[in-house]
Amino acid sequence: MAKILIIDDEKSILDMLKLHFETKQYTVFTASNAKDALELLTNEPDLILLDINMPEISGLDFCIKVRQHISCPIIFLTAKVSENDKINGFMVGGDDYITKPFSINELFARVEAHLRRENRSHNKTKRKFSDELIINYDKYEVYINDNLLDFSKKEFEIIKLLSMNSGQIFDKEKIYELVWGYDADGDSNVVKEHIRKIRLKLSEYSDTVYLETVYGVGYKWKR
Repeated sequence: MAKILIIDDEKSILDMLKLHFETKQYTVFTASNAKDALELLTNEPDLILLDINMPEISGLDFCIKVRQHISCPIIFLTAKVSENDKINGFMVGGDDYITKPFSINELFARVEAHLRRENRSHNKTKRKFSDELIINYDKYEVYINDNLLDFSKKEFEIIKLLSMNSGQIFDKEKIYELVWGYDADGDSNVVKEHIRKIRLKLSEYSDTVYLETVYGVGYKWKR
């Protein structure tokens, strides 16, 4: 069964979530601070539930620190509800956001949905799109001329969406819906910043414009 790492400085929440997920046959690891959580990452969790408001190292800082090393979904747990807080969470690599107090049934449904999405993506095989570029979907890897590029999970998911539908145009609202989730509480303008970063990283190793802008419409991957 799937492994979940839960990080929260409120013991009552840790105990409640641990009991709930263990009754659903999940393997659960818990940590009340970022330092202990880092050590538990060696267990290679399939999903992380992460409280933003923790002492010493916040959940956002923890996400920034580990995101480049792990690709599993990260769901933020927090009492903060402002739009900027949510956008910041997505920008540092979070995949979802649920506010306290939350419904345990809704949280469980979101966890299940993210894990199903992960399982589907892991069934994808490596596809070569040109002589210089290789995308390995199940390993979240992009190579240009044998150089491994460093993309965040959301950046890679945008690449995956567009490259697997090369030639098809997606507007930023559709990209946001498909990558961040239909009911995500963020702003589709974050897509533009992710597109900029993707292009910058690709251009370091290639002059080919793989990710094209269709002005006034959206974005597409070059055939």
